[in-house]
Amino acid sequence: MDSLDCVVIGGGVVGLAVARELALRGREVVLLEAEASLGQHTSSRSSEVLHAGIYYQPGSLKARLCVAGRRALVSYLRERGLPHRTTGKLLVAVCEPELAKLEQLRTLAEANGVDDLVQLSAAEVHALEPEVVAVAGLLSPSTGILDSHSLMNALKADLTAAGGVVAVGARVTGGTIDDAGIVLEVAGPSPLTLRCKTLVNAAGLRAPSVARTLRGLDPSLIPGEYFARGHYFTLSGASPFQRLIYPVPAPGALGIHVTLDLAGRVRFGPDISWSSELSYAFDETRAATFYRAIRRYYPGLAEGALEPGYVGIRPKIAPEGAPNADFVVQGRESHGVSGLVNLFGIESPGLTACLALANEVAVRLGLA
Repeated sequence: MDSLDCVVIGGGVVGLAVARELALRGREVVLLEAEASLGQHTSSRSSEVLHAGIYYQPGSLKARLCVAGRRALVSYLRERGLPHRTTGKLLVAVCEPELAKLEQLRTLAEANGVDDLVQLSAAEVHALEPEVVAVAGLLSPSTGILDSHSLMNALKADLTAAGGVVAVGARVTGGTIDDAGIVLEVAGPSPLTLRCKTLVNAAGLRAPSVARTLRGLDPSLIPGEYFARGHYFTLSGASPFQRLIYPVPAPGALGIHVTLDLAGRVRFGPDISWSSELSYAFDETRAATFYRAIRRYYPGLAEGALEPGYVGIRPKIAPEGAPNADFVVQGRESHGVSGLVNLFGIESPGLTACLALANEVAVRLGLA
């Protein structure tokens, strides 16, 4: 049996950020990724937005780690010369009843330390984005976009430069917690059993499933595993927008919004549909719903202008109809197991918060 210092399960952006952080703090780290390459799920199928911290309940991990994470991530992107852009984001109310929700978002943002929002009248919205129809808006100047693949490559490079090892095609199928640490069973081309002192479960969509395979961990502490599928359509032709455009949020989601990639192409999405399976199959019949939702704030959307994009899946830990859950960073203080940290429900703003999440894990492990 191989003995290791620290294992991180999950090679998405959060797992890579955690593994990098631990390696930079002098730990010997091995990252295990079940897929044949890194970042194949949530990390590569998102809107790639650098969030400011507007939507989250004050005092929540999402609020705290999003705001701290954006600052840390912007600094990192600049230092490493990684592609990103501060585009700004326009949140819009398209009718009078939505004004109260817009005000609520402003209040939440200010409570979270987001102090640069600008209230806009209908005329001011039109001046900034002539194709957008709204009765009022909020401008978030610090919201931006990034290239998640470039970020993951940089985090991996830092990890390996610090002595860390990345193993792909290495799926953790079970484990046992004992007084000497944690024994893991790993399937792959060369199945093995290994013991580690420290284990971080950053398996994203499958983090609850991985936790349930760990014998000795109280199953009552493991949340459910729910998959919220989100479709993205792209816009044919040139972009009519200079900024990201977000309607006021719908229950359980941020609504079908406008994002831009670094080449200036427009993506609309995501919508939300719940599934019991991990499937990225694209349902083109959802286009009709997209046209209706988008035309509320962009009435100039031409018929036939939407083209199929991709599907992403959000790793929810609360079922359909339940309030959105906060991030769960579960350490010894919760489950009593020394050296184990579980990360559950790391959906948006997980990309923005990745470096702050990594620091939070280090704190839970007593390294900071």
